[in-house]
Amino acid sequence: MRIIAGTAKGRRLFTPAKKSRRIRPTADRAREALFSIIGKEVMGAAVLDLYAGTSALGLEALSRGAESALFVDLHNEALGLIGKNIELCGFSERSRVVRRDLTKGLSFLEQQAPATGYDLVFLDPPYGKELASKALADLGTMTLLAEDGLVIAEEESGAEFAEVYQGLRLFDRRRYGDTGFWLFRPEE
Repeated sequence: MRIIAGTAKGRRLFTPAKKSRRIRPTADRAREALFSIIGKEVMGAAVLDLYAGTSALGLEALSRGAESALFVDLHNEALGLIGKNIELCGFSERSRVVRRDLTKGLSFLEQQAPATGYDLVFLDPPYGKELASKALADLGTMTLLAEDGLVIAEEESGAEFAEVYQGLRLFDRRRYGDTGFWLFRPEE
């Protein structure tokens, strides 16, 4: 697994042990396809990477010109990988890491959000547990997002999401092999 483009292009990221059941990194090809879709959204963005795992999504955004990133995960293995990968890419000054159980809600993030909100939110929980839907419902009721913010939920490609989550509206869906991306924006 590597950073695909930008200032850290080509850096090989630390990945979980093959036996790990908690971390499922987004494949390089799927990540490359996603960033080709959202390319212009990344420059200068404040990024929130939920269920960050290896931190590949947030680090790819930083490499491509995002201003800052907050990485959130609960598990020690993920937190260790996130820290190593941030340092490897040289993004320590633009990154923060928070250990938190996201299944208990996202309200803690309201105090940490930039004044104008997050421009880009990556949501990549374990597949098949409906954790992405729960987080989308929370995000839709909170003031975490910038006015034109973008939320990207990753799930297995056959999953189903609602068109609207209390303030968030689905506007695009993409499939890449076993991986699916659902793109949401705040409702006007």
